[in-house]
Amino acid sequence: MLEVRDLHTYYGDSHVLQGINLRVAEGGCVALLGRNGVGKTTTLKSILGYVPARQGAILFRGEEITRDRTFDIIRRGIGFVPEDRGIFASLTVDEHLAVARAASRRRAGRTSAARVYELFPRLAERRTNYGNQLSGGEQQMLAIGRALVGDPDLLILDEPTEGLAPVIIEALESALLDIKNSGKTILLVEQNYRTATALADTVYVLSQGRVQFSGTLAALEANPGVKHTHLGV
Repeated sequence: MLEVRDLHTYYGDSHVLQGINLRVAEGGCVALLGRNGVGKTTTLKSILGYVPARQGAILFRGEEITRDRTFDIIRRGIGFVPEDRGIFASLTVDEHLAVARAASRRRAGRTSAARVYELFPRLAERRTNYGNQLSGGEQQMLAIGRALVGDPDLLILDEPTEGLAPVIIEALESALLDIKNSGKTILLVEQNYRTATALADTVYVLSQGRVQFSGTLAALEANPGVKHTHLGV
């Protein structure tokens, strides 16, 4: 579904991504792992056009999107859950979902608010509350739900469990497993090793802007050197 070929991205003169290659198969879950500052979020931002790559190619369903504008990339069928969640203080939970659903060009087969509330019962209880009245965990649930109502082919999540309590992380893991098992393709950046390995079929380990390891979870577990050196686990 998604292929990144020899991606090079800069912030000014700083060469952040130095030849990233990765593939995301339809129906699978891929996790990008690595310590802070190694280029994981920049990889996502380059895929989405927020930080355009200077070299390389990005293909979505076989079509190159490397130079496309972000909103055109999203309209192709990609849902994004940013690290900062992007929740509007003055909109209710219901309004967030309604606006996202109305903005989607995918009229047929769009995910309903009822399905979001099934995944996240806590949001159903808070549906009339404003964004600034939600806890961090509730905001993360809403950010995921908002991305889902557009019925994306590919769901991209940046650090979905960061800063959340263990009980909330468990709820998010359960919902994301449900989403994955429904056939949704997922690309995930995650610092929480347990969460990443609970969800992912394939992992890429980044360090210093390069892929240091790619393979199955079993292959990663059989390589303690990579885990210790690049992940600290």
